[in-house]
Amino acid sequence: MFGAIAGDVIGSVYEFTGIKTIACPLFSRETTFTDDSVMTAAVAAALLEGRDYASVFREFGRRHPGRGYGSFFHTWLSDPSRGPYRSWGNGSAMRVSPVARAFETEARVLEEARRSAEVTHDHPEGIRGAEAVALAVFLALQGADKSEIKNRVASHSGYDLDASVDDIRPAYRFEESCHGSVPQSIICFLESSDFEHAVRLAISLGGDADTMACIAGAIAEAHYGGVPQAIAGPVRELLSPDLRDVLERYEARFPLTNR
Repeated sequence: MFGAIAGDVIGSVYEFTGIKTIACPLFSRETTFTDDSVMTAAVAAALLEGRDYASVFREFGRRHPGRGYGSFFHTWLSDPSRGPYRSWGNGSAMRVSPVARAFETEARVLEEARRSAEVTHDHPEGIRGAEAVALAVFLALQGADKSEIKNRVASHSGYDLDASVDDIRPAYRFEESCHGSVPQSIICFLESSDFEHAVRLAISLGGDADTMACIAGAIAEAHYGGVPQAIAGPVRELLSPDLRDVLERYEARFPLTNR
């Protein structure tokens, strides 16, 4: 979970810049958390408190307005009568990582990933993106190596994970669909050498930087065993008290350990 939030925070200032290099500052005066962190915390809160996702998403979204929500999701937040709206966007994938540490089996993780997605993102692509990220994080927590993570996620999702970051980067543009951003984010993790490198690679594609760094960061945290303190400290300081509280309660209940 924290890896996702850290990736989001670091990527927040690069979302619309089209940056194509890993040589970028990790923090600046404009660095902040976005809707990715808010909704990741909302998923964690729903799990911790046994509440339904829709009501918690609306609660957190209304508490943190103006954090970059998509237009359809923004409308959904404001109207409790609205149900899912067939979204195939990457919002389902960026918020899903907390489910991977909350359940003991792959089947249960995938089921919960689907549940967390379909309250808004009930399009098959929205569900596929959430399942792919949750599975990658779960496998990393289980101690799977990158080759196994790649093969298992590709087999389950049908995503092509064979391209390299250097192959993708030159022609890649801002893309907020699951199919156009989730596999690319997973590839950034697969090519990384550590947590920071995974986040930098995701940003360097020049796309939806905060969300892609959020996804790559979630998997990297699980694989590399945490978020380096040089990153963790500043990120925690930038979070609002309520998000920090959810993070601390989640980490206490679901410690980050390879099972």
